[in-house]
Amino acid sequence: MSIYFSGTFSRSAGVISAITKQLKLVNLKPVKKIQVQFDPFHPNAVTARDFLFHISTPKVTETNLNCIIKSNVVCDRSEPEIKIDLLDSGSIKFLANNLTVLEILQQFNKHISIKVKPEEVKTVQVTKIEKKKQKKR
Repeated sequence: MSIYFSGTFSRSAGVISAITKQLKLVNLKPVKKIQVQFDPFHPNAVTARDFLFHISTPKVTETNLNCIIKSNVVCDRSEPEIKIDLLDSGSIKFLANNLTVLEILQQFNKHISIKVKPEEVKTVQVTKIEKKKQKKR
């Protein structure tokens, strides 16, 4: 008599790797401005600060150099919020009080990164003579 295996065969890579996976998908091309507002004394301000840290990395900001990332530190016991102004005159507001960084990034990719138009890949046909020239170099 044996006990059947019920579970996964491998362990998950964890929250950090899930965040890095979502950060690789982030694209700021349709974004004009990102405002992160938080009260440092609020118990859930860590989420907004972590999102600000992750979104301001050089790899993410290089996707749109015209995007303005602004942080507003207030002292009025207000809940942390993230406001994203889009180029097509729209805005999205995340109330980060009960969200994790991973959930915010997933929703960011779901609603904003989808608006990026994929670049067309041009295929160039190479003839046999050109291939031989490239091999000789």
